[in-house]
Amino acid sequence: MKIYLILLLLIIVSNKNIFSQEKYEVANDPTSINYDIVKYYDYNKIIWAFEFIDENTIIFTDKRGKIFKLKNNDIQEISGVPEIYLMGQGGLMDIELHPKFAQNNKVFLSFAESSNKSDGGNTAIMSAILDENKLINKKILYRGKENSTKGQHWGSRIQFDNNGFLFFTIGDRGNRNVNPQDLSRDGGKVYRINEDGSIPEDNPFVDKNDIIDAIYSYGHRNPQGIFLHPESGMIWTNEHGPKGGDEINIIRKGKNYGWPTITYGKNYNGTTITNLKKLYGMEQPLYYWTPSIAPSCFEYISSDKYDNWKGNLVAGSLSFGYLERLVLDDQNQVIYREKIAKDIGRVRDVVESPDGYIYLSVENKGIFKLIPK
Repeated sequence: MKIYLILLLLIIVSNKNIFSQEKYEVANDPTSINYDIVKYYDYNKIIWAFEFIDENTIIFTDKRGKIFKLKNNDIQEISGVPEIYLMGQGGLMDIELHPKFAQNNKVFLSFAESSNKSDGGNTAIMSAILDENKLINKKILYRGKENSTKGQHWGSRIQFDNNGFLFFTIGDRGNRNVNPQDLSRDGGKVYRINEDGSIPEDNPFVDKNDIIDAIYSYGHRNPQGIFLHPESGMIWTNEHGPKGGDEINIIRKGKNYGWPTITYGKNYNGTTITNLKKLYGMEQPLYYWTPSIAPSCFEYISSDKYDNWKGNLVAGSLSFGYLERLVLDDQNQVIYREKIAKDIGRVRDVVESPDGYIYLSVENKGIFKLIPK
């Protein structure tokens, strides 16, 4: 009996971040605001993603299939952009600079692609060289198979790790009952490849029959936020849940994150997806949002320009129209949430600039900068 009680206590303690979380939580309004929000660039379309080429130059994607370079309010369009499949949530999505971009001018794109629009499309990953204002030497590194005419859950965030591996996400493409748990199908996965599109030898499913060897983790719904943790070197993601159950996950090799077998969310009409919230062999989220905030992007704050924000996380909320700041303790448990730029609109991306300022893109409004007072 004593052994049983000890084991039960260990299970509870090891899962305290889940069991201690309130069933319904909302972010706090700040007690004081120590920053100004300044519009950096006005843009009335969707800036899906942006990166800093240097302290004064931004490169951004327009979901409709355009790329622009912005410097000192002067904007120049980039030619040579691949043809995209504009469908629902899909279009031209993420952009990532090579870690040695200053030397090689190499960029990476994610976009919705279709070879035959009647069959639908899926997410593709491309590399290219930015030659002045033109993309050259374009190469498709990965194509999601099993095209779908559904317009949702393309995933699409891209992130290099410290070892030069390229991580990217593809959502379940609206086929939750098949794709996320089937390792022979794309969708509902986080992938890891080399920068040339080849497969790392130590990927978890290399040389396994009927399994896609680019898969790094699975059981995801629609991860649209990703960052490399500067201290641990781990890849962190956030992902859209259904009604409730948006998640933060630390991505671990070969792990199953459960969707849709386990979830803290429900169908949009309030009906039950599953009664299971945890199951042996499936990962628990580091944190889950109920109600859903519809997390669209994710960033770790390494800057010391904002009072006591260093080491915090920020995530955009599409559904509530703000940027959310999350404070974690030394056990990576979320202990405080706060609204930044309340009611600013649908925050699509957030980036910390090379000189330590926080910038965010807001759908149909443009790019904003947070300036400390």
